[in-house]
Amino acid sequence: MIYTVTLNPSIDYVVNMEQLVEGMVNRVSTEHFYAGGKGINVSQILNQHGISNRALGFISGFTGNFIEGSLKEKGIDTDFIRLSEGYSRINMKIKTTTDETEINGMGPHIPKTEIDKLYRQLDLLTADDTLVLAGSIPATLPDDFYEKMMEHVQDRGVKVVVDATKNLLLNVLTYRPFLIKPNHHEIAEMFGVTISTTEDLLQYGNRLKDMGARNVLISMGGDGAILLAENGEVYRSNVPKGVVKNSVGAGDSMVAGFIAGYEKTQCYEQALRLGAASGSATAFSSDVATAEEILALVKEIVVQKL
Repeated sequence: MIYTVTLNPSIDYVVNMEQLVEGMVNRVSTEHFYAGGKGINVSQILNQHGISNRALGFISGFTGNFIEGSLKEKGIDTDFIRLSEGYSRINMKIKTTTDETEINGMGPHIPKTEIDKLYRQLDLLTADDTLVLAGSIPATLPDDFYEKMMEHVQDRGVKVVVDATKNLLLNVLTYRPFLIKPNHHEIAEMFGVTISTTEDLLQYGNRLKDMGARNVLISMGGDGAILLAENGEVYRSNVPKGVVKNSVGAGDSMVAGFIAGYEKTQCYEQALRLGAASGSATAFSSDVATAEEILALVKEIVVQKL
């Protein structure tokens, strides 16, 4: 079973308008509501691939009801911990003809008693399971919360996938995550360097492996993706042709596609191919991609061994 954890899920309220003018009344041309959060995005794409998974995390209030209900409508198994106070956050994404602006909510306070419930959920995981930790850690939780969760499951052989940034990612490497997925900008920021060539990227990707990551999947936007696999092989994928409509969730979709591909084939090359197709399909869609949209792109993905 794949378990995804979204510590601070949201309703993503996405609006389109021609122009955003500060200090004035602005009217939208279109609006959409989505269940948001990186782990939730992973769950939705896994579901499109027919991979059984369960979404974990914390929800509260009427906004939490929407998040849970929208996932259940899509047939996604959930086991969220419901908080008695506060509201799951609303993140507003304003898209104009020239810019995209985001206003992100805070989310509820998470008491220790509820944190303990999450650990009890993790107690059920075994070596047959994969745990996906994705996104930021809310301010009400300690900065090392990912590390604590990984420490909690490390003696049971659970495969852990981490999609986070900077120190959140670097600090978990000692627990040997099965997969991490930084992008090329995040790698440059982590090491305080400028990356201008593929060789530079491979150098620092291998450093992440030396620090403990078993597999390093590096997304590079329009330049495709590179996988430094645990077995020493290195693969690079291209990007199919399409119009980018939505950058939100593309990286999460790549992670989910990779997990799905590896679950189905146990082959890193095929995992990268399905990951690249999934990420691009979401980028070309207004929401996370459907199975049909992903499969339509798989044939356009070329994976080369470097």
